[in-house]
Amino acid sequence: MTAPQSTDQQSTATRLHDRAIVRLEAQAPGEDVRAFLQGLVTNDVTGQLPVYAALLSAQGKTMFDFLVWPGEGNSLLIDCEADAADDLAKRLSLYRLRRKIEIGRDPAMAVHWSPDPVAGSVPDPRLSDLGNRWIAPVSEGSEGERDWADKQWRAHRLLHGVPETRAELGDILWLETNAVELHGVSFAKGCYIGQENTARMNWRQKVNRRLVVVPLDRSEEKRRKFDHPDMGLAIDHLRVADIDADTLPEWQKAGLRQDAAASE
Repeated sequence: MTAPQSTDQQSTATRLHDRAIVRLEAQAPGEDVRAFLQGLVTNDVTGQLPVYAALLSAQGKTMFDFLVWPGEGNSLLIDCEADAADDLAKRLSLYRLRRKIEIGRDPAMAVHWSPDPVAGSVPDPRLSDLGNRWIAPVSEGSEGERDWADKQWRAHRLLHGVPETRAELGDILWLETNAVELHGVSFAKGCYIGQENTARMNWRQKVNRRLVVVPLDRSEEKRRKFDHPDMGLAIDHLRVADIDADTLPEWQKAGLRQDAAASE
């Protein structure tokens, strides 16, 4: 399976300029790109793609979050924050050692999003309500359209309570970012960086804090991870006991109920 591609007409006002593609591609017979990434990231990349995943620190804290897509042949495409793409490629390269795998930003490919299904697109693996994504060769729209999709996407995901990027997630324990509820972790796969602490939290059913999207005027400044003043919203890192479940989207309430049951 390869990443779906769109026509130029579909690409006009759907490109997410705040996203970029990092390509991992085998440079020699016998190199297995999926096996390489499988040992590093939180989700299973050996099965059906795309999946949501992260690269963590050894302590299980979030360094980069992204979507992993299938590429052509023995390659993978990582749909990530544009401002973090070069750092992510550099970090992954540290683990490559002598493996003949090329890792780098691919400026010829772009990420696209639509709130509605588009031919060749797939539902966001985190949450179907987030809409549909696809990857296509770069086809620049007019400057007036440049940021349209990015603004629409940001509003859409925050409306559904979903944070992303280093600014909103960075240095937070992966399970505290709602990774389980957003299908960003596999507890059945083998080892990966940060797995020990992540698996221990899951086994103990002990997630003490969670990231939540809240109105900015109700945000706690000392608990605030990031804010979006133009939207009147903030992402707070709150103790589970302090979260008002009635303000959460349905997908997040399930995780909060599990936290409450584990604390009883």
